[in-house]
Amino acid sequence: MFILNVCASGLSRSLHYLSRPSVVLAIGWRINNMLRNSVRAQIGIAFTIIVLISLFFSFGITRLLSEREVSLEQRYLTIARDTASLLALTDSDRREQVLDLLSTYNITGEFIKEGGELPFSLTEEKVSPLYQAGLAEPLFLNTEQGPIRLIGVPNIDNSGSSLILKVDFTVFSETMLRILLISLFSVLVIGTLLILLASHYIVEPVKRLTSAAKEMAKGNLSFRIEHKKKDEIGELMDSFNHMASELEKIDKMRESFVSNVSHEIQSPITAIRGFTRAISDGIIPAENQKEYLEIIYQETLRLSKLSDNLLRLASLDSENHPFHPARYRLDEQLRKMILATEPLWADKNLEIELDLQAFQVTVDQDLFEQVWQNLINNAIKYSDEKGRIEVIMEVDNQAVFVHIKNNGKVIPKIDLPHIFDRFYMVDKARSHSGGGNGLGLSIVKKIVELHSSKIDVISNEAEGTCFTVSMPL
Repeated sequence: MFILNVCASGLSRSLHYLSRPSVVLAIGWRINNMLRNSVRAQIGIAFTIIVLISLFFSFGITRLLSEREVSLEQRYLTIARDTASLLALTDSDRREQVLDLLSTYNITGEFIKEGGELPFSLTEEKVSPLYQAGLAEPLFLNTEQGPIRLIGVPNIDNSGSSLILKVDFTVFSETMLRILLISLFSVLVIGTLLILLASHYIVEPVKRLTSAAKEMAKGNLSFRIEHKKKDEIGELMDSFNHMASELEKIDKMRESFVSNVSHEIQSPITAIRGFTRAISDGIIPAENQKEYLEIIYQETLRLSKLSDNLLRLASLDSENHPFHPARYRLDEQLRKMILATEPLWADKNLEIELDLQAFQVTVDQDLFEQVWQNLINNAIKYSDEKGRIEVIMEVDNQAVFVHIKNNGKVIPKIDLPHIFDRFYMVDKARSHSGGGNGLGLSIVKKIVELHSSKIDVISNEAEGTCFTVSMPL
């Protein structure tokens, strides 16, 4: 008794503590945070709610069907009929023994005669159907449907006696209901445990992805997730690894870009600073100053060209670059570019061969002028004295092709895959001396791609170097 009082007192204090509004709010806040911050908790609670709803409806449907089951009513009547048959075959002095035996199965019976005492609180009105003439089949004497049914069997031994049976399946129904509830509760508990295990299996890869994302946020772009999954989670991890690879490539390109830009800017600045300091200090004689001033001027032009190219590339990379496609004669544009560069190819005594045909295209005219200017200038720059440059147009049903070819120095095979990379120069010494900075072909490729076109290059000793721009119709 003392222990019970202590437990009751403790429970009372706990309930009083939990009934405080601040405690209820704190518990609710913690549960809310757990649900919002844990996918595993969300999955578990969602599954539990679904199971509870399913169990509730299943239990209700089972009860409804059991109460309305017609075959159950027939079983009651069959029990009464078989019991009456058994008693009819039994001697009158042993019928009480048979009824006592049946009572162990919750079946109680009493014999009545018309006008006699009625058992089980029955009334004359309820048993009157038993005395109808010609009635031979058992019938229900109580209209309530439940585990206790009163069944009357008329004239079982042709002596005017009728049998009233009380079939009580209350214990059986309660046992079955208890088994059903235990089974449903077991399903709930086992299902909840299994879903918690399954949620752990599902959430664990998400945690690994979160850890990997945090590693990348710290700058560790080489971090990869190893897995053997083939499902949607595996696809997500593959996508994450692919994203990490691309980011690592972009980061390396950025570092290379910054390094190249710094180098390209530092070289002319160093030359300008050195020559200006030498002239200022009087180290260079007056008669040689003009030559060095010309070098300084060329280096400033090189810086200006580098700045223009960087700004142009940045503009082309953005989505805000002005884009004004117009329809015009492509062959006329190519002729104008050849004429504009005449001082350059005439100075090297180059032979220019044009094979053009009248054809109109719809592209940004200013941007493609820069494409032809860069390609033709490169062809002139890398052509030998008295060499030849060919500009050829070809048109078919799908695209127009422009080939710009020269027979000068070829591009080594090892350099071909990289010639469109930014700041990449095949002959760095010659490019620097000619004012190059490795951005011209990058700009060309960017412009061509903006027009959904394509540029290819072939370079070998037999054919020379040929750049081909294909513009889809």
